[in-house]
This record gives sequence, structure tokens and C-alpha cells, in this order.
Amino acid sequence: MKIGYARVSTARQGQSLDTQREALVGAGCDAGHLYSDTISGTKWQRPGLTQALDYMRPGDTLVVTRLDRLGRNLRETVTTIADLAERDINVQVLDPALDTSRPADKVVVNVMASLAEWERELLVERTREGVAHARAQGRIAGPNPKLSDEQARQARQLIDSGESIASVARSFNVSRQTIYRALERPSLTA
Repeated sequence: MKIGYARVSTARQGQSLDTQREALVGAGCDAGHLYSDTISGTKWQRPGLTQALDYMRPGDTLVVTRLDRLGRNLRETVTTIADLAERDINVQVLDPALDTSRPADKVVVNVMASLAEWERELLVERTREGVAHARAQGRIAGPNPKLSDEQARQARQLIDSGESIASVARSFNVSRQTIYRALERPSLTA
């Protein structure tokens, strides 16, 4: 029997669970035995995958749309595939088409898992470098301030003239914390 597993990191992710489920059913998976998780691939606990693996019996095939659906990293992916092989369970990946029931594909799966992990590590490193570069230039990651510098100056003047923080926050339709953050800006404290 073919058992399907789908995973997305967030509900907004490009390849939705519905899209993955359709692909899994199209690949011959039993629609009643599709398991899924909406959780980051970096998380250890994936209840949907655990349920799928617990359900599977010798001779079954676990079908996933992409190899990175199976594990957080190369070791976990390869370990999952090896554990399934010991239980006489194959893994089929739809994109690219791979099936561990074919000996040549076992090698390809291991190489692709290595490349996927390497790509993820590169992405994390590039993100860290980008954040460090932005900080070095005085930029801070996160959303833009809700109050412009001019609004922050107006808020400062109102507070200096005796208005309460809560009153000023209401007049600008923001939280008190937003007012506090605006007042702490270097351009206003100088």
C-alpha cells in the first residue's frame, strides 16, 4: 500500500498541503491514508509523520512530494529511509522521481539529501551575514516604525507639555509601547 505524507512549514507556504495531497493521491496513495504536518522542517516532533510511520507495514511505500519532507537534515533523512528499509518499507519521492526500491535511486536519494542540507545551511549563513551587515550599517531587522520621526517629535512635545503616554497613544491610534519605542529613538534623544 502507498501511504502519503505531506508537510508545510506555514499555512502560507507556496506548495500547500492540498497541492501535496493531490499529488500524493495522483501517485496512487490511498486518500484515507494521507498524513500531514504544518510545522517547520527544523522541528523534531512531527506527529503526522510519526502516525504514518507507525501505520506502515512491510511491503508498504511511503510517498512524499520532495525529499526534504522526510527529515530536518541529512542524517535524519537518511536514518528515516534506512529505518524504513530495515522494516521492508520503500520511499518514493515524486519530485524528482525517485524510488528506494530501485538500487540506483538509493544512491541518488543520499546525494540529494546531502545537497538539500547544504542548501539549507547556505541559506541560514547568508541570512546571518545579511542581518550582521544591516546591523553594522545601523539598520535593525523587523517592521518599519509605526510612527514617523515627525510624529515621534509631536508625541515627545505632547508628553513634555503634560499629556499622559496613554492619551498620546490614543491620539496616534497606537499602543503605549509604540510611543515608548518612538521616544527611545536616537534621533529624538540627541
